[in-house]
Amino acid sequence: MEFLKGVDLSTLKEVEGLGGRFYDKGVEKDVLGILKDYGVNAVRLRLWNDPYTEDGKPYGAGTNDLPTTIELAKRVLDNGMKVLLDFHYSDFWADPGKQRVPKAWKGMGLCELETAVFEYTRETLETMKKEGAFPTLVQVGNEITNGMLWPYGKVPDYDGLIRLINAGIKGVRAADNDIPIVLHLDNGGNNALYREWFDHYMEKGEDFQIIGLSYYPFWHGSLADLKNNMNDISLRYGKELMVVEVSMGYTMEDYADYEKLPPDKRKGMATKKELVDKIDYPMTKDGQKRFLTDFLNVIKQVPDNKGAGFFYWEAAWIPVAGSGWASDEAIAYMEEKGPGGNEWANQALFDYDGNALPALEAIRDFA
Repeated sequence: MEFLKGVDLSTLKEVEGLGGRFYDKGVEKDVLGILKDYGVNAVRLRLWNDPYTEDGKPYGAGTNDLPTTIELAKRVLDNGMKVLLDFHYSDFWADPGKQRVPKAWKGMGLCELETAVFEYTRETLETMKKEGAFPTLVQVGNEITNGMLWPYGKVPDYDGLIRLINAGIKGVRAADNDIPIVLHLDNGGNNALYREWFDHYMEKGEDFQIIGLSYYPFWHGSLADLKNNMNDISLRYGKELMVVEVSMGYTMEDYADYEKLPPDKRKGMATKKELVDKIDYPMTKDGQKRFLTDFLNVIKQVPDNKGAGFFYWEAAWIPVAGSGWASDEAIAYMEEKGPGGNEWANQALFDYDGNALPALEAIRDFA
């Protein structure tokens, strides 16, 4: 497979529907066309089982149900780009801090969950194939560092976790024998974590092709840490590696005027000053570009050409009124504290007005 220069665009339909527009050198264009012009050849799309309340109110953050994912996947494929499908196996966000069982699977035991994961995975992929939206790669679970479908697949219960992952992999293989499968953890600079997790997985886990990593410089250590981890696990496990989530801010300027939310409804930026002070790059347009250049060189230097690509997370999630990480209904469902604004806009590859940023040149020029 060619080296993937990818972006996650899971909120794109929502952003465009709320008025978001994109420009390159002052000319309005389709965002996929802009990205393709800068060398992007793949798009990652997350999939939530049922991101709605029981009376049909959306959870937000793209409300990435299957029809939305199919629509976006077809658009990506029609542009000659590849698709990485990211199964969350949850009705909303799944990450190291939460892996909530979907509403439809609530009350199931481990054996029932295995069956549900298998059937859901297979049926989803078969539907996408029929709709002409079949992905190029499949990710079984999202940031499953601490497990999935808690409590049954929660680390340190690796036996339960591996059974659930295996069910997902078997579901993929029931739909297609050859599509590459990704297993994805967060904290890409933590070598001890990756060794412990994959050492356990390799004992009983089904075969897969790619180790996926998240790497955010303000949370996951230095680029040297990332390089050390990738170099080690590429040799230790013999798998291809792909950083399926990465980002870097380009400004600390607030975007409150774009969101049009009262202060008590705004989430604010993820990159607070105390986090920014920990990283080696300034939060400027040039700093974002320099970070991405150095990051890409880390992937390029993975031994035996095992660095297979990357996906820049939510590259086009610009601030528009109505698009945030969670609706009020989603916050209630997740039993988390609000508010629900967009905390990511200062890390996109487009500025607040939708103009392409210089960091895209780093992607274009990387070879």
